[in-house]
Amino acid sequence: MTKLNNISDNKELAPEQSKELIKILKERFEKNMSYHIDIRWDKVQAKLETNKDKLWALNEMEVTGGEPDVVGYDKNTDKYIFCDCSAESPKGRRSVCYDRDALESRKEHKPANNAVDMAATIGIDILTEEQYRELQKLGNFDAKTSSWVKTPDNIRKMGGAIFCDRRYDTVFVYHNGAESYYAARGFRGMLRV
Repeated sequence: MTKLNNISDNKELAPEQSKELIKILKERFEKNMSYHIDIRWDKVQAKLETNKDKLWALNEMEVTGGEPDVVGYDKNTDKYIFCDCSAESPKGRRSVCYDRDALESRKEHKPANNAVDMAATIGIDILTEEQYRELQKLGNFDAKTSSWVKTPDNIRKMGGAIFCDRRYDTVFVYHNGAESYYAARGFRGMLRV
């Protein structure tokens, strides 16, 4: 499978990679049927097979530890919604500050990357606080880690960013300087196919 650090301009998987990824996604889909009641895998797979760029993005979600799965269907756009469903914040997307401005503002001990740029490179959207709370209705996520969420402009303009986690069976929203980064904080993404 491809690696995020070695992304090429060709955002299409080789046929054998596509087949392997679809197999992984199908197994996960069947294991977590409560995430997507009334959604049929054959329809999801048909969408994946005709959207090679989306399949590539799902592969990047997978190789960075996101364990993407279907969490919904938007009737208005006829798109299936995939989200990172790993128990903890995706391991390959941790230790990142919030965005490029935050990264550039650090004078020393800079992280290797930032959440906003990584999400754009992968081709996914960082979850909003509302989407994060919806995900938490499907299970218990981020019991030991935390995830950056899309920060409102007014907070970001003041240098802050927000993140969420689940502790004491409750979803919490916190704030930090956008330039901060921690080994246990990453981000979760969403993709519409």
